Amino acid sequence: MSTQVPISDELRSVVGSPTHATLLDSSPRSLVWRVELRGGGRVIVKQIAGGGGTGHDGDARYAREVAALRLAARAARPTVAPALLGTDPASRVMVLEHLDDLGAADDWMPGYAEALARLHSLTGPADTGTLPAWTGPTAADAESFIALAEVLGVPVPPAVPNELAALIDRLDPTPHHALLHGDPCPGNDLRTANGVRFVDFEQASLGNGLVELAYFRIGFPTCWCAMSVTGTPLAEVEDIYRATWRSLTGTDVPGDLADACAGWLIRGDALVERAHRESVDHLARVPAEDFEWGYISARERLVHRLGAVADQTRDHDDLHALGHLSAAMAVRLLERWPTLRPLPAQDTRPWH
Repeated sequence: MSTQVPISDELRSVVGSPTHATLLDSSPRSLVWRVELRGGGRVIVKQIAGGGGTGHDGDARYAREVAALRLAARAARPTVAPALLGTDPASRVMVLEHLDDLGAADDWMPGYAEALARLHSLTGPADTGTLPAWTGPTAADAESFIALAEVLGVPVPPAVPNELAALIDRLDPTPHHALLHGDPCPGNDLRTANGVRFVDFEQASLGNGLVELAYFRIGFPTCWCAMSVTGTPLAEVEDIYRATWRSLTGTDVPGDLADACAGWLIRGDALVERAHRESVDHLARVPAEDFEWGYISARERLVHRLGAVADQTRDHDDLHALGHLSAAMAVRLLERWPTLRPLPAQDTRPWH
């Protein structure tokens, strides 16, 4: 793809003519420019690349982002995403509202949790088909998790296979229609004067919002910047999310947060960046190598997730055996590799 800003004549007629463009940092899956317009004003121009680690899926990612931005535009002020100002499907280009990011701040999580709940609440059953359904863990993920326990020499309680099969059934997204961001990581949310707004909706889907609320407990599983949130801050953000959802929908958040966390635990693809997903069994790699993503290793991420699930499922009717297995696996990992570090506790975000 060319690094020259790709504004077609049709887009110029809608948003204006550029006078200067600055190429911004972005993932290899897209090119993003901040564009100055004649007569004043700024916009963001984003062009989706054709690749993405799992094939030439650029058209699909472009369609997802455009559809998600249009759904997100339903939000009453404050909005939860930049406005979509124009599109050029042939070139996979979209023109977005420019947002002034205020940068890192103390106590960022409450605003994030509120915005996440507002985003999730925007869609319902009538929106089925506007985005793909969320993809949950599979039977192969469950088998890989059990195989990892066996390789580590941790006895697997007899009830675990049935618990995992039932878990996968409960995580079926079909009954749920929340607008999921798909990658709600620090950096994909911007702190503006009018609240938090999310960007980069290339993996948006419809499903249960709890799978993204679970990020706080499970260590932000699709993000390079993994972190630990515990104690009062964790309770606060979960309360804010649930209260916001209730105020907007008149109902309690459906589903079980422990299920959502357990679903992330057994997914090996949640140990690696997107470009390496759907390639090999990443859980099977853990005993032989401790591969890094960002500044956190796979084993460190896994220990945190095992502990989080063990804490949630000690008295859980449907995941009791999995909780015992998770606790034992965490102990075994730390016995075998005692230098593993806990995930950093983050109250601020120096990387943002």
